[in-house]
Amino acid sequence: MGAKPRARLRAVPVLDSSAILAALPAPIFVVDQDDCFTYLNLAAEHFFGGSSASLAGRSLLDLLPSDSPLFALLQQVRQRGHSVSEFGVTLEGMRFGSHFVSLDLAPLQESMGGVVIAVQERSIARKIDRQLTHRNAARSVTAMAAMLAHEVKNPLSGIRGAAQLLESGVPAQDRELTKLICDEADRIVALVDRMEMFADGRPLQRQPVNIHEVLEHVRRLTLAGFSKKIRVLERYDPSLPPVLGNRNLLVQALLNLLKNAAEAVPAVGGEIVLTTRYQQGVRLAVLGSNARIDLPLMISIQDNGPGIPEDLRTHLFDPFVTTKPNGKGLGLALVAKIVGDHGGVIEFDSEPGRTVFRLLLPMAHEPLPEPMESA
Repeated sequence: MGAKPRARLRAVPVLDSSAILAALPAPIFVVDQDDCFTYLNLAAEHFFGGSSASLAGRSLLDLLPSDSPLFALLQQVRQRGHSVSEFGVTLEGMRFGSHFVSLDLAPLQESMGGVVIAVQERSIARKIDRQLTHRNAARSVTAMAAMLAHEVKNPLSGIRGAAQLLESGVPAQDRELTKLICDEADRIVALVDRMEMFADGRPLQRQPVNIHEVLEHVRRLTLAGFSKKIRVLERYDPSLPPVLGNRNLLVQALLNLLKNAAEAVPAVGGEIVLTTRYQQGVRLAVLGSNARIDLPLMISIQDNGPGIPEDLRTHLFDPFVTTKPNGKGLGLALVAKIVGDHGGVIEFDSEPGRTVFRLLLPMAHEPLPEPMESA
């Protein structure tokens, strides 16, 4: 009997640990015994809103209030000498806003008093819950639009026609009333026409879209209509892949958001920040399909306006909800429908002096699954 062949040993490549940490989607950073940054991976840079070079050596106290729960956890780790995990922690800072997270802290044996911290965002479930709410709001507007188009526009045309016939047979002083009837009928028809956009159930024509070209187009359109000086900062990821979407609808959605931001900022010192970045971690079911898609492309529009009133936040994407005196309350409902039709997610954070709308969209590496036929 021949000798049994010996198994070949595969060479295991030696990987750079810093490259591995940089590739992780969760923010990971290290502080020394004085709570100063010594390392941040790429996700941590995005989380804190600064590069490793700008944050290295800076104290956590520069970014977090002194009563932040993170400082108490750091003290526990150093006193006990072992790792600590805490769920449901709110990290707040003027530079990066408010985040609901879980924290994992572990002592670094090689560094006296050094601690490594891993941050896990706990807002994914909240994003999905909000998205389902936004989709339900969009469905309710769709049903309402279809009803209005059928039940309201036809009678209105009859009312307008009757008013025009009456106009020729009434005294001159009463013609103002017939003109008022015609004008009000036209106004209601225009409102119904706007709502009919929600009833368009045709499949989207999708193709790769350069979102930076869309943002530049929308930025020019928005600023051309405002006399006040608005500073627009662009923090783009130049390597961002194309979005799989409909360019015209994305222009419409982003135009609504950017106009809202431009109207919200103060006349003096108004500032809008446009940000794009690639992030992993969010998957969502396609509306009307059993498939799930990744949503790695994030587009955010941040303004320094007064913020959204607390009592409106829960229903902000519902139809006819608005903070504007003369607003119709359909702009954000339409944005929610467009994002939902793309299979994406829209969310927002708001506080006085800082409101951020974020869109999470699919990338154009493969076509989205087609919605299933309804029974």
